[in-house]
Amino acid sequence: MAFKLGKASQPVARGGSINKKLSFKTYDASVPGNTVIRKKLDKGILGEANMDGSIFISDEIPVNSPIERQVLLHEMRHATDMKLGKLAYNDDSVYYDGITYPRETRNGKDMIKVDGQWKEAGDDFPWERTANI
Repeated sequence: MAFKLGKASQPVARGGSINKKLSFKTYDASVPGNTVIRKKLDKGILGEANMDGSIFISDEIPVNSPIERQVLLHEMRHATDMKLGKLAYNDDSVYYDGITYPRETRNGKDMIKVDGQWKEAGDDFPWERTANI
């Protein structure tokens, strides 16, 4: 028995742009297999990838904006690394590429020990360098 799709319209690409998009009536920032939740995050934090596969995006980021897309792609890299077992974390440590990085709260700030120095969250961590796009 054959399967026919019928006469549904298909997206048409000309000159590198899509003239028609398929619509599945879903939130644009959704990612199959990962729940995306908009919520208030601490000052300076735009997104968080969680061990359960969910992703938090700051509710201050405009919906469907270029920054939302950039944050989502960045956090998806972390979520992928977690699914592959390359990255994990708990209250006491961050585990990346077979190395354990101690973690603790100092003066109300989340600090991680990298290369013998306690550092606050930032782009200079090994797992952040690979997630930047």
